[in-house]
Amino acid sequence: MIRNDALPNKFTLYCRRFFYFLKNERFNKKFNYDWNKTLTRFDIINQIIKTKKFKSYLEIGCQSDVNFSKILIDNKVGVDPQTGGTIPMTSDDFFLQNKDTYDLIFIDGLHIHEQVLKDIDNSLNVLNDGGVILLHDCLPAKIWHQTIPQTHSSWNGDVWKSIVQSRTRADIDTYTIKADQGLGLILKRKNKDLLVHPIENFKNLKFKDYYNHHDKFMRLIDENKVLDIINE
Repeated sequence: MIRNDALPNKFTLYCRRFFYFLKNERFNKKFNYDWNKTLTRFDIINQIIKTKKFKSYLEIGCQSDVNFSKILIDNKVGVDPQTGGTIPMTSDDFFLQNKDTYDLIFIDGLHIHEQVLKDIDNSLNVLNDGGVILLHDCLPAKIWHQTIPQTHSSWNGDVWKSIVQSRTRADIDTYTIKADQGLGLILKRKNKDLLVHPIENFKNLKFKDYYNHHDKFMRLIDENKVLDIINE
């Protein structure tokens, strides 16, 4: 899941969980995803790179190069303010000074809705024609995996809200791949399935909303359909 370089101690996590339960949401249903039976993010990334003959790759959030080191491409740039990658800075600072463009961009940085939206917008501005954006941690299995602040040692953050919001944009085509904690897929083309839903504030979406409208919100696709969808 998401980086936990500065993971709070168990007591802090339990306290946060208690207050979240009191002040935000009480919901116990969960999804039974088994990510051990799906492809990894680097498998899918390398598959896309090889098939599309991509030449350039950007990774936002490298966490000790767990994923970055496995990407098979000569021209790759990794941005992380703490560990890994090739450029030690925040994504905001990187995009302010970056002059290059990329074929595939993988976003796995700060897993908070507002920051993910900024990373998506900035990535779209430097994405080559026919390029692909992927995002990690889009399918939290239970409420405690997506709370802000973090309340569980396994944490996806609320990246899923940025996927829902992207689904309402007419200028990009957004999907969620059922693999490796959920991989968002964003293509710079007309939205083929625009999400129309009475959402006033995406930040205020609850896990219950995500659970009850899961397929509609996330536009789930099988890992074996990724290349077909990219080539449509």
